[in-house]
Amino acid sequence: MTNVKISPSVLSVPMDQIGDAVKNLKEYGADYIHCDCLDGVFAPNTSDGIQMVKICKANSTLPLDVHLMIMNPDKFIKDYVDAGADIITFHEAACTKTAETLDLIHSYGKKAGLVLNPDVEVKSVIPYLDKVDVIMLMGVFPGFSGQKFIEYVLDKIVELKKIIGNRNILIELDGGVKASNINEMVSRGVDICVGGSSVFNAPTIKEGIDALKNA
Repeated sequence: MTNVKISPSVLSVPMDQIGDAVKNLKEYGADYIHCDCLDGVFAPNTSDGIQMVKICKANSTLPLDVHLMIMNPDKFIKDYVDAGADIITFHEAACTKTAETLDLIHSYGKKAGLVLNPDVEVKSVIPYLDKVDVIMLMGVFPGFSGQKFIEYVLDKIVELKKIIGNRNILIELDGGVKASNINEMVSRGVDICVGGSSVFNAPTIKEGIDALKNA
């Protein structure tokens, strides 16, 4: 297995169990913690994103990879920074001030990125290549953990890799990641894979991470 980074998504964990779930993620080999923050408007689910990030920050030293699936994310950047976010990604479709929001995230000393749903053209990131640290491709339509990976996203990874070229931008993939398909993603250029049910529904969390890292 190549040196892929794993970012377990705590959306798969009940809120009152997140603290215990993340305490040993670093020792188990995780590289980040992925926090899915939903407002029920942009995506058909809700989560108390601020509280989720605070709990993770209080119980782990891993960088917090915060994915905003909310409308007008620019209005909430400071709240998530104050809660403990290290990386903040958002959807251009939910934002009217994309460039300004990326700059705002950077102004707090945090890494910034854009997220593309499966039906969004990869070339939409081109105007922002000098402002992003990471671009996340969704392998499913956002909202719920445990969905099946959409196969045509594999071609989007290749397309995105060509667009990025030699720029220092990481490619992240969120949705449908399993030990049975992670190599297909990584071989096409993915640097970070988000695992939700594949990590937290495994017999143990460590086994879930090991399965992804050693596939």
